[in-house]
Amino acid sequence: MHDFASSRSAFIGAATWFADTVAELDLTPPGWEAAALGVWSRRDLVGHTSRALLTVEDYLRLEPSSSTLETIDYYRVVRSGRADPDDVAERGRRAGVDLGPSLPEAVRSIVDRAADLIIRQPADALVSTPVGDWTLATYLPTRIFELVVHTLDLRRAAGLDGDIPAGPSRAALEVLGILVADSRPEEAPALLTTLTGRSVMTTIYSVL
Repeated sequence: MHDFASSRSAFIGAATWFADTVAELDLTPPGWEAAALGVWSRRDLVGHTSRALLTVEDYLRLEPSSSTLETIDYYRVVRSGRADPDDVAERGRRAGVDLGPSLPEAVRSIVDRAADLIIRQPADALVSTPVGDWTLATYLPTRIFELVVHTLDLRRAAGLDGDIPAGPSRAALEVLGILVADSRPEEAPALLTTLTGRSVMTTIYSVL
């Protein structure tokens, strides 16, 4: 994985790209209640994505962590069934409502707060979540991945062009790499041949 300074920079870059995207979406019809992803409207998805920033703010403790959990352990917990899809969907909807009438302004404020917080914290700062404790260095990549993937979702839903900034793109792909490597052994042949251009998956597949 990236060193902590690079991860911190990628997180701020991903957050800024998210805020810029929300500002673009504010000017893009048909509006915030248009469909975006699954059961979520654009507003819902912005709300859900903003939680990638708010959870850092909520879970970060101003003390060192002795946790030995790695980034992949976060996803193993999530995949174990602790995250109920209906609960996730409802939290996204509530978060979208909580952003208020001006989503660009609310999101920009959250991004500024998160960036100011992160830039002052060491790699071993404690992040205490409902599913375990991590160091900031091992938790932050999960937030970068969340920001990048859902900002892409928002842009695709609205038909917006534009590339992912390089730092966040590389950091998100590194997380994807550890997720692929953690796949079940029986999935390896399909993944290896697909990712090396030797075959095409005929069904929808996710490493999450």
